[in-house]
Amino acid sequence: MTVLVFDTTHHALWAEQVALASGFAAQIDPAPVEARAKCALALTYLPAEEQDLLSALERAGVPFRRYPAA
Repeated sequence: MTVLVFDTTHHALWAEQVALASGFAAQIDPAPVEARAKCALALTYLPAEEQDLLSALERAGVPFRRYPAA
């Protein structure tokens, strides 16, 4: 499963807010330990929505990292 991980809790919650406001099925879950994320939260989402979601987050300026990396 691919998730988005973040450096701060603020970034994780911001990403969730942008995703939900844009109509994506996304939610905050614990970050995988293997991701070595600085924040313990991750954003999970539907794989079919990935490109549109990533574009929305980039437009909003939300910093994130995909795990596992593409």
